Amino acid sequence: MSKQEYDINPMGIENKSMDIIEDLIGSHSWDPLYKTVVHRIVHTSGDPDYANVVKIHPEAIQSGIDALKKGALIITDVNMLKVGVNKPALNKVGSEIICSVSDEEVAKEAKRTGETRSMTAMKLLKDRMEGCIIAIGNAPTALFTVLELCKEENIKPALIIGTPVGFVGAKESKDLLVEEAPVPYVTVLGTKGGSPIAASVLNALLYTIVERD
Repeated sequence: MSKQEYDINPMGIENKSMDIIEDLIGSHSWDPLYKTVVHRIVHTSGDPDYANVVKIHPEAIQSGIDALKKGALIITDVNMLKVGVNKPALNKVGSEIICSVSDEEVAKEAKRTGETRSMTAMKLLKDRMEGCIIAIGNAPTALFTVLELCKEENIKPALIIGTPVGFVGAKESKDLLVEEAPVPYVTVLGTKGGSPIAASVLNALLYTIVERD
């Protein structure tokens, strides 16, 4: 197939993809912002079934948008998630995104306690969580820890995006997020998820605020 036979324009490809997603899953009776997030998740994953497992707190999208407009800090559990967020859009809103799972201090503390680096990183960042956006795309232990910090220390992030993936603790951590709902959240139920899904939610929020380059 030659270049003349397939689309090489990035936005053209994306727009066509969104049209296909619209045909596959429709918009139901969704609020336009809800639709934006769900369609972005489906676009990123290539899996229309995500439309059936996305769970969004009624205040989540607006809370996330408001936080980003204020340049809120974004805390992630893995660097893969950090890499997946659109940096030009992030720079335009003035937000910083951090992941400390590879920091030497985290490694030393995790070795001392026997806990995972992901949960250790969250504990060491607790003083920066108030009003921030927390995005957990990989580690259930990180999400469990964030929920514990919210409950025990009355920490109130603006938004928790919780999409850890896998078969050990992922489903349970997301169920607990929905059940306890200490703050607005976006999640995907069951074992599906991953860093690209969490990044896609952040990008969906960013794209409602800024023009894309």
